[in-house]
Amino acid sequence: MRKGEQTRAAILDVALELASRNGLEGLTIGLLADRMNMSKSGVFAHFGSREDLQLEVVKLYHHRFEQEVFFPSIKETRGLPRLVAMYTRWVKRVSVEIASGCIYISGAVEYDDREGPIREELVSMVRAWQGALLRSVRQAIEAGHLHAGLDAEQLVFEMHGLILALHHDARFLRNPGAVERAEAAFARLIENYRNPQAVPEQATAQQDHQAA
Repeated sequence: MRKGEQTRAAILDVALELASRNGLEGLTIGLLADRMNMSKSGVFAHFGSREDLQLEVVKLYHHRFEQEVFFPSIKETRGLPRLVAMYTRWVKRVSVEIASGCIYISGAVEYDDREGPIREELVSMVRAWQGALLRSVRQAIEAGHLHAGLDAEQLVFEMHGLILALHHDARFLRNPGAVERAEAAFARLIENYRNPQAVPEQATAQQDHQAA
């Protein structure tokens, strides 16, 4: 990258760190300039406004989420193995973010009643992820891994609820064992929705994946 692009990327890295800890609304040009040892005008030279900076931070967070969670997961076998991989990597990422914070979750709190492009961007990204989960659930039903009468949207809702509970108990309450509880709850959830006629090899494949 050219020097200007390198500087912009470095600013975004620091901005994402600050936004993860302080929220998107806590991200200011002044604070960022201090951390970068730059002038405010120097930061503004790379981003036209504070809102533009916040939007770029949201996009960077989403890009990294996809790289760490979504893209590796879709390499798994379609159906239950892929769904399990998506949830497992999702939990892993949230567990890493316990010390910093999740932009999706904190952003939902900050912008739940505020209209504008930042809220729209956050909503679009969260819906895209939920859509990917929904497709995976439906594929698991089509493959016979989960029973045909399953409400796919209900399962995605419950999975999202487990992640929110994990973030709350681990980050806010600082309860030990929150990650293990989130994993155990998901295992029970899947067992409840599993197709009783599924071939044994499918169940074995899921257990092997979880063990890995």
